[in-house]
Amino acid sequence: MKKKIHLAMCSAFLATGLYAQQIPPTPDDALRSAWFIPNGTARSVAIGGAMGSLGGDISAANVNPAGIGVYKSSEFVITPGMILNNNTYDYRGTNSSSNNAAFMYGPVGFVFASGNRKGSWSSSAFSLSVTQLASYNNHQTFTGFNDYSSYSEQFLEELVSYQGRGASESEASNLFPFGSSLAYNTYLVEGTFDNNGNLTGYASRANPATGLMQKYDETTKGGYHEISLGFAGSKNDKWYLGTSINIPVIGYNRQLIYSEDDATADTTNQFGYFDHLLRTKSSGVGINAKLGLIYKASNALRLGFAVHTPSYIGYRDDVYAEMSTETESYRQQKFQTSDEIIANNQDIPTRYYYGQITPYRVIASGSYLFTGAHSSQQKGFISADVEFVNYRGVRYSASNGESDGGYFSYLNDVIKDYYKGNVNVRLGGEMKFDVWMVRLGGAYYGSPYKDKELKASRAQISGGVGYRNKGFFVDLTYAQSFNKDVIFPYRLSGTPDQPVANTFADAKNSRANVLLTFGVKF
Repeated sequence: MKKKIHLAMCSAFLATGLYAQQIPPTPDDALRSAWFIPNGTARSVAIGGAMGSLGGDISAANVNPAGIGVYKSSEFVITPGMILNNNTYDYRGTNSSSNNAAFMYGPVGFVFASGNRKGSWSSSAFSLSVTQLASYNNHQTFTGFNDYSSYSEQFLEELVSYQGRGASESEASNLFPFGSSLAYNTYLVEGTFDNNGNLTGYASRANPATGLMQKYDETTKGGYHEISLGFAGSKNDKWYLGTSINIPVIGYNRQLIYSEDDATADTTNQFGYFDHLLRTKSSGVGINAKLGLIYKASNALRLGFAVHTPSYIGYRDDVYAEMSTETESYRQQKFQTSDEIIANNQDIPTRYYYGQITPYRVIASGSYLFTGAHSSQQKGFISADVEFVNYRGVRYSASNGESDGGYFSYLNDVIKDYYKGNVNVRLGGEMKFDVWMVRLGGAYYGSPYKDKELKASRAQISGGVGYRNKGFFVDLTYAQSFNKDVIFPYRLSGTPDQPVANTFADAKNSRANVLLTFGVKF
């Protein structure tokens, strides 16, 4: 099926040419720090991440910090892991696939607990941990035949709409270093003139009417890490209250190579191919807080509630771009030189600084424990979390507080129109057999997109085993996630009267996650 969708709500943003330049951030970047299945200890992942009302696990600092108050003894934890990605795509009726593997890790840190305290506060604890909540390591590539539109048309829209009058040839050559100027300087895009030699517009050599073979090849690396300092206490072993102060640390490297080739056998139509390379290195540091409580209604029933404040993250991005274009006989006839020309932004990455506010989260939880008169007789549990995330609440700002010519204003308006809030569900359980435990879990994260035509979701099933004896424990978990998303290789705005139906790839990702947690109590 040839996937196309009208994105009229993005027309104001597209008209500024921001997509043509690929300047970070874009609306697609908003989900990178908001829409993912959070990582945790092997025990936490094995039960689907449903830790909101259980506690007794260092992952609680990232979900509901009141769970740190369940601890009565101290412990050290380390969690190495591995992910394996398998990706499939449907782009304009052509199926493609890609695979990659990468190291990742869950929580590494300490919990320091003090029990048997005097007064109504029966215990207290604090934790210090580092966790990779999300991994960005992936390789996505797809190809397809397109006789409807070309990637190069975004450069035409940018040049024609510049400041409402259109860009001059000098401006076209110099003002758009990541896209349109590269296209102009490699003769992928050229000016059009009337009989008097006056510039009337721009045209591209890539002609979709005769057919184009398009290829999207993206490699990403890095992760979303969080340093957490959690504090919690237990009041009469009935109420558990806690908070954590967290420092998100983002590292993200992206290399995109987009290519279009002439699908015809005509070697005289003055277009062979073009390749556009975009390389981004992004780093960010921020801060947020998480607050929670757990109510122990009985030995069998626990209820939890937590709120995650938005994070404020300051980013620094370095961007580099390059383009090469094969014009067949055109340049040789006109300039007596090579048919292929390469242009870049002077081999020096351009640096951007900006801030991001991530969505808030609200989590309601419940657990039922199969236990006797004392918690030490616990034989297992069932636990569930229901989480609301306001994806449309992502906001960006220039680091100096200025509007940056309307860039961030347009960007934030598009995010409000493009995304929505949604509910995520996590469910899991454990059965205990003396020193051995068996666990199963699952989670579902719904689409963040407002448009129902954009089919997207994240689902995970998981299982694991655990061993606990004489102050030592080890947990092993295997989790398989099934992710659906859409990838727009480029976006065009068209006109208000004739909006363009943008084409996209249906992307499916199957990700295997293997985690091993070692811990020792002291």
